[in-house]
Amino acid sequence: MPYVETNRVTIAYESIGPIAGEVILLIAGLGTQMLRWSPEFCDRLTAQGFRVIRFDNRDAGLSTHLRDQPAPDFAALSAAAASGRPFAVPYTLDDMASDTVGLLDALGVKQAHLVGRSMGGMIAQIVASTYPHRTLSLAAIMSSTGNPELPKAAPEVMALLMRPAPAPSVDLEGYLAHSLAFARRIAGPAYLFDETAQRALIMSELERSYDPAGTSRQIAAIAATGDLRPRLSHITAPTLAVHGADDPLVPKAAGEDIAASIGGARLMIIDGMGHDLPAPLYNRVVRAIVENVRSAARASI
Repeated sequence: MPYVETNRVTIAYESIGPIAGEVILLIAGLGTQMLRWSPEFCDRLTAQGFRVIRFDNRDAGLSTHLRDQPAPDFAALSAAAASGRPFAVPYTLDDMASDTVGLLDALGVKQAHLVGRSMGGMIAQIVASTYPHRTLSLAAIMSSTGNPELPKAAPEVMALLMRPAPAPSVDLEGYLAHSLAFARRIAGPAYLFDETAQRALIMSELERSYDPAGTSRQIAAIAATGDLRPRLSHITAPTLAVHGADDPLVPKAAGEDIAASIGGARLMIIDGMGHDLPAPLYNRVVRAIVENVRSAARASI
């Protein structure tokens, strides 16, 4: 696995496809690893001639884990946020955006098409607004602006997300059952939940890295970053917001808010899609991403 050093952290990454192709940078979501961008999904992009780069965010996978930083106290964090008081966190999504640009710098990539899912879509919005000269296009999948007025996740979904899982070293089957229950709950109702494939993915991630405190630090980064909307008028790249109509974790209003906040953005709501990207949707989503990429090329002529 190759690595780069940037922004005082080490980032693990993988480059797939033609080295001379335009770069599509895939940014992972909360608590997940680059593996969530499956080889099959990546192959559909490289088949179009793109160079695909996927990577582990800080505190995930094989990138740097800030284990010297304590896991956040969410009760204190929530109380501070409710009262408008500032609160200390190990880092924010701005730092993760800097990691992302640092990865491009280290690889000698001057410009890229950004594709982010969930938290990764928020990071992509920050990169596109802060570094417009580095951004060729932007696609935010099942993501949000961080607008505090947006509908919240279903209560039982948040309870599943925040409930501690059994330690896999002590109770592997309990850990898998917990993880599968959450994955099943956020999956869309229109697509068959592939428990075998999901179990294999969970095991693959577990074998690479296990750090629930890292996920907690990423949650705190989202909370501390707050509302992105004041920045989004700075985004000039062609933008696509993809969202599931049946997303119970980040309701579809969040995707609609992205499209409403970025000039000229295109919105694609997919019926029956939840907070996941099932294989039957790969072709549809890749076609939309590629069309957005092509619109960037047309705009530059």
